[in-house]
Amino acid sequence: MKMLSGTLLAVAGAAYATSVPSLDAPACSAGKGTVEYSKSVPDKTDFPKTQVDVCYDDTSIHVTFTAYGETNYYYNSSQTTNDPIWQYEVMEGFFYRGTNDPQTYLEFEVSPNNVTFQAWIYNKSKVRATSAPLDTSYLTQPLVDGITAKTTLDKDAQTWVSDTRIPLGLFNVDNGQASGTKWRMNFFRTIVSPDTFPNQTLGAWNPTNESNFHMTPFFGHVNLV
Repeated sequence: MKMLSGTLLAVAGAAYATSVPSLDAPACSAGKGTVEYSKSVPDKTDFPKTQVDVCYDDTSIHVTFTAYGETNYYYNSSQTTNDPIWQYEVMEGFFYRGTNDPQTYLEFEVSPNNVTFQAWIYNKSKVRATSAPLDTSYLTQPLVDGITAKTTLDKDAQTWVSDTRIPLGLFNVDNGQASGTKWRMNFFRTIVSPDTFPNQTLGAWNPTNESNFHMTPFFGHVNLV
């Protein structure tokens, strides 16, 4: 749900990406598709390296988020499922099955203490314009649905890794039918410490041109091959 307060939102036509990156992600039995990013949002300055590995099996998309150069591991231990963990440090994925710039998509987040946020987002303007609706429909039983995360911290190596699974059925992809499907996705990371909270540093696979992750024209193309 990240958007820094006080940031000017896009006016019509001002927020659209001219080109977006793409990724081919194989079946997990054949390997993984990997992206790395190290640029901030929106200024594209240096940002700690972050890696996302994507593959799929018969029932799920597997996404492994890896944060490098981590020094804070900052989270709110009182927060639980679907609380605003995005106010602290998280890694995120936005997921949509299709090739157009979506209005509705799944937002998934995970924190260093393995708390997750998962919700359908209805973003009518596609850029979170103040004049248009932005609605959130929470998935309240993620484990029952098949959404899982396993997070490992290595403070000596300054990393944290979250292995996650997103069920294909959420997107009306039947078991065993993922091969050949086309998707739009973007991946994000937030960095903040007790000293800098609530002011975060933001990073993305395809950085948006505002401090606002909810800009679907910037979603990359992901092909499950």
